[in-house]
Amino acid sequence: MTTIDDALQRDQALPDFDWHVFPAGTERDVFAAPSGGLARVRLGDPDAPRVVLVPGVAGSKEDFVLMFPLFAAAGYRVESYDLAGHYGSVDAGPHNLVPPRDHYDYPLFVDDLIAILEDGGPAHVLGYSFAGVVTELALVERPDLFRSLTLMSAPPAVGQVFRGVKHIGPISDMSPHRAAGLILWGIRYNLNRTPPGRIAFVRERLGVTRRACIDDVVGLMMATPDMTDAVAAAGIPKLIAVGEQDLWPQAQHDEYAARIGARVATYPTGHAPCETAPHQLARDMLALFAEAG
Repeated sequence: MTTIDDALQRDQALPDFDWHVFPAGTERDVFAAPSGGLARVRLGDPDAPRVVLVPGVAGSKEDFVLMFPLFAAAGYRVESYDLAGHYGSVDAGPHNLVPPRDHYDYPLFVDDLIAILEDGGPAHVLGYSFAGVVTELALVERPDLFRSLTLMSAPPAVGQVFRGVKHIGPISDMSPHRAAGLILWGIRYNLNRTPPGRIAFVRERLGVTRRACIDDVVGLMMATPDMTDAVAAAGIPKLIAVGEQDLWPQAQHDEYAARIGARVATYPTGHAPCETAPHQLARDMLALFAEAG
């Protein structure tokens, strides 16, 4: 275990790099999920306890590349995959379901995650942003598959969650297509001023990910179900991990954490601690895993 200062210093020293490259020994495959083939990566002893990291909307498994060696070195089997309609899983989607459906919906993403978790047994699970909602829904449906839950930068609200976003909340009541367009514009034009290697990868990924999928996911986030009581009742350790400059105010994260019985870890970063504070986040998640036993 590193100290707080050591983890912070390691994060502050992170260089820009090629986000396509996972650590040596990483295994790649395509998992046959209900919605189709999902691009998956795994690292570590296959018999070790599992950690499953689920990316958010417009994201991918590469968002966690900096965390892979940290968990593997700590004795865990770490895994991630691209959501249906995203990057390496772009061909997975509602058209593959039986019977086919017209849109990406919560059951599609939840059923895919449950299938991933069943392929190896219970895991420590992290859900990033939109995927935080997906992981909560999966936890409520299949608590036997979860050893702990980390919600990273997940919406700490129900219903139209964009109303709580800093600055833009009052103007967020618009069509999902328009809202998705604004989100994608901000990402493409690098409003967060991410390093050159990172933004190049992000733009490449956006060029592949299905726009219809992003529109549907934004629409889903505008109708986030209330699972608060059920998640609170789950008898596993929970962590809410956020940056000081997250989309949602810290007070909302603190209030939601109190409602579901989670600890809160806050980092000097933005919406993506997995990218900019991986050592601090891994440290806190490993402490959570130890609490789970």
